[in-house]
Order: sequence, then structure tokens, then C-alpha cells
Amino acid sequence: MYRSHNCGELRMEHVGQEVKLSGWVQTSRDFGALTFVDLRDRYGITQLVFNIDDDADLCEKARKLGREFVVAATGLVRERSNKNPNRPTGDIEIEVKSLDILNASKVPPFTIEDDTDGGDELRMKYRYLDLRRGPVQDNIIFRSQVAIETRKYLSDQLFVEVETPVLIKSTPEGARDFVVPSRMNPGQFYALPQSPQTFKQILMVSGFDRYFQIVKCFRDEDLRADRQPEFTQIDCEMAFVTQEDILNTFEGLTKHLFKTLRGIEFGDFPRMSYDEAMTRYGSDKPDIRFGMEFVELNDVAKGKDFAVFNNAELIVGICAEGQADNYSNKDIKKLTEWMQRPQIGAKGLVYVKVQADGTFKSSIGKFYSDEDLKTWADKFGAKPGDMLFILSGETEKTRKQLNELRLEMGRRMGLMKEGDFKPLWVVDFPLLEWDEDLERFHAMHHPFTSPKKEDVERMLSGDHETMKQLRADAYDLVINGVEIGGGSIRIHDRALQEKNFKLLGFTDEEAEAQFGFLMGAFEYGAPPHGGIAFGFDRLCAVMKDVYSIRDFIAFPKNNQGRDMMIDAPSPIAGEQLEELNLQLDLKSEE
Repeated sequence: MYRSHNCGELRMEHVGQEVKLSGWVQTSRDFGALTFVDLRDRYGITQLVFNIDDDADLCEKARKLGREFVVAATGLVRERSNKNPNRPTGDIEIEVKSLDILNASKVPPFTIEDDTDGGDELRMKYRYLDLRRGPVQDNIIFRSQVAIETRKYLSDQLFVEVETPVLIKSTPEGARDFVVPSRMNPGQFYALPQSPQTFKQILMVSGFDRYFQIVKCFRDEDLRADRQPEFTQIDCEMAFVTQEDILNTFEGLTKHLFKTLRGIEFGDFPRMSYDEAMTRYGSDKPDIRFGMEFVELNDVAKGKDFAVFNNAELIVGICAEGQADNYSNKDIKKLTEWMQRPQIGAKGLVYVKVQADGTFKSSIGKFYSDEDLKTWADKFGAKPGDMLFILSGETEKTRKQLNELRLEMGRRMGLMKEGDFKPLWVVDFPLLEWDEDLERFHAMHHPFTSPKKEDVERMLSGDHETMKQLRADAYDLVINGVEIGGGSIRIHDRALQEKNFKLLGFTDEEAEAQFGFLMGAFEYGAPPHGGIAFGFDRLCAVMKDVYSIRDFIAFPKNNQGRDMMIDAPSPIAGEQLEELNLQLDLKSEE
């Protein structure tokens, strides 16, 4: 037996008992006659004590222990004279009688502590060491708990968990596929699924009216903190349901997870149309923990001598309460430069300070009188001490730019409170997006999304401009400005699906080659159906007030899509390439 208890288990009621613990050496402290060792496993830390007067050889053995040595210690539980209130086991210690070194350890390249000195790349290279740290273990355990509670809830709602294939067919639309060459079918390739979308719809046709899967998905796209080349979804589909049924079911799942795992109870989630979200916040995933909503000024800002506004499609701003005295000219210049970065692309930033004496200070004060600026301030509901920030330009770009400024001001003003969660359903998305450069439509969600019932006839018979106005039975769940999940009611009629493919630029032959199996299934009694997919990694991160999903993935990739620990991707042998009928024209470096 390696242990009778774990390192986070022992309390005062165990005093006098002989126990055996195993784990890793966290730290050791030598005080001459006494040597103290903190022993750690994933359950906690327990202090071991070695007394030179009791056993000099054992004490000498303890002195030679290094960090991360794996040891087993047997001894008596006793009350500590100098207790540690910050540790659950801080009232007791183990008076060690025997010590076995199970494995020695090199000096780790960074400290295995909650606050480590290791950088991201180093910790990813030695991920097996990073996973020993308490905060990382807590995140992985939390992820496991979210998965378990998700399965419990959905099982209670009569969902059936079904595994769908990982080797599938490459299809257009969406992100790039990861492809896998087929050795037995030379020149042909599988793709790794970006989503089990078509399979879960086939399951609805098959009569499994409630499906779910916690499933790996793959997208070969540029990476950032909340994206990974492989990620996990809570993937769900339901038959004989309306949008309302789906929203109620998965609002219920979200409430269950937050109540069970965070002790947080929600009321009914508010709902907001896509158009309203874009108008009020400039984003289809608005953070509603704070206000600072957009105010449009076209009707009061045009018609003066300021050509920038006169020529703009949209003039819109936000009110930063109480910030007038916090921004010097130097601060405003820095903020303007921040807005002008390529990532945002604003051409400039107009400000108006509402001063205590009722006058105004503005970067465009020579074009507008105090009376003009008071009219603006009244539209914002601004008070003395407040500050207005205003952008202008093309409607869509300007709203997106102002959204970035709103979020930045929310961060600077401390309006994004930790532990404050504000869920929101965004509904009624456009069905299609028009790409001016490619002169074609793209699906806002995916090609299988159904138009709203009242728009079906317009979709089948309408002209080009009508198509731009079609609304989808689509919905996103947003929490604190992060899209947690999205879904839609699906098309279940072959004629309507064929029409959608045509709008998206598919020829009849291409649509049949790519999705003939699905449209064929629709001809055998496909029920009305719809579904949703939650980003599982992202959900875990948001529930724990963490931005990066990498903290909740046991073995994540870095920003270049590389696994630093195993050094992947990597070249493969020439023999393997030949077996796969692949030839790579690789130029040797000089």
C-alpha cells in the first residue's frame, strides 16, 4: 500500500493515528534538529516533520530530498504547534517514522507552485509538470465536473449520447478542414469534422429525436487565445421542436451548470435581436454587464462645417461616466492611437468633455457651439464630469470599431466585475451575408439553417435584394460578451435546401456531390428539427472568469498550432509518404 490517506485529507480527528502518505516534495526546510517537508498530491499538501533526536539517519535522508522527488512516508498524525490557517491540513503534521524514495527528480525548469516563474512556452513544453500545479489541476477538474453535470442534465431530459465519425468528407463553407490521406484509396482524403452537423441531422431523420455528444472538432484556422485547432463542443439536436423549445432546454442546462458548479442562480435570460444588438452595442455578442450603449448623432451632428461628419454614413458615440477629469490630452492621444491600430482601423476619435460649469471641451469645438454640444450631451444623458467618445464612417465598420472602444473603456473603468455573469440570447440573425468582393452570398451560420417561417416563400421566389433581408431561425447564447453557443432550426425540406445551396453558389452537381446523402434523407420523412452547440472549452473558461481556453485543455497547442511537448506537427518518413501516395516537393535549405 502506497498510502492510507491523501495529502489533503487529514484533520485534527486523525491525531494519534498512524498513516502513510505518498506524493511529490513541494519544499523542504532544514532547521538543524528538525527538517520539515511539504508533501503534495492533487488533493492538497501535508507537512512532514523529521526529528534528528528520534532518528538521525532518517533526518539526514530527508535533508537530501529535492523538489519533486516522489516519496512515501509513514508516521503519526500530531497537532501542529505553529498552525497554518491557509491550508486545510494546517492544524496537523506527520511525525515521520519511515521514508521511501520512490523516484528522484531533476530540478524542474520552473517552480511547481500556484504562482510560477515559468513562461507560457516553457510550461507548455513541460506540460506534465505544469499540470501538477494547483490552479491548472483545478481547471481540469472543473472541466470534468462540467462534462459530468452536462451528461446528467441532458440524460434527464431524455437525450441519447451518440458518437459520430471522426473521418468524414471534406465540405466547403466555414473554416479550412484538416485532411487525412487514405492509403487504401490513393489520391482521396478524409477530413476531420469541424462539426458533426450533417450526422446529427441524419440522426433526427433516423428517429433519435434528442441527441447529444461532447465531441472533438477540428478547424485549420488562425489561432488566438480563445481558439485551438482542436476543440470540444457540447453538440445537440432535437426533432419536433421550435426555436422556443431549444432555447428553453439549453437555458435550463446553463442554469443547472452555474447553480451546481458555481452556486449562481439566474432568472430568465433576456433576448435581443441581432439588429438591436448591432445598433445598441455594435456587436452580435454584447457584454451587457455594463451600459455605455451607442447613441447615434446623424440628426444633430451633420450640416455644420465639419466635413468628416457630413460625409459619414454613421455618426455614433458612447458616454464614459465620470471620465472627463481622467483623460489629459496625452491620454486622449494614446487612446486615439490605440483605436488607429490595424486591428481596429479607426481614422480618428472625437471627444467631448462635459465640464462642471456646464461648458464643453471638445476636439471639434471650433465647428460646434456649446449649444450644439449640449444637444449631443442631452441625447447621451451625460452629466458634468462625463466624457463622450464619437466615431464616424461606414455604418458596419464604425459600429465594430466603437464596440472595441466600449469594451476597452469597460475594462479601464472596472465595469467588468469578476463573478458577475450576464447571459443573453441573440436571435433573428440574417440568413445570408453578401460578399461584395466575391459577389456571392455566404451563410451567416451554415448552409443548413432555416429561414424564419414567414420568410420561406420569399426565399423560394424573391429577388437578389430580398435575399439580403431574409432572417434566420438562428440564435446564439452570449455570456459576458463571449459567444458560448449557437444554433438554429434546420432546413428539413429538399427543395428549400436546394434553393439555399444555389444562393450560396453551388451548382446542382456540386450540391449533390457534397450533400446528396443529406438531401436524399430528407425525402424519407425528415421531421422538423434544430439544435445548438456550446463551445465546451469556452464555457468552462467563462464560468471560471478566465479568458484563455488553453487553461482548460490538458494538452493545448500554442499560437502557431504546435504541441510544444511532443513537438507536433512533424515530418513523416518517406516510406509513409509513399504508402499514402503523397509526394512533397521540399527544397533543402542551403
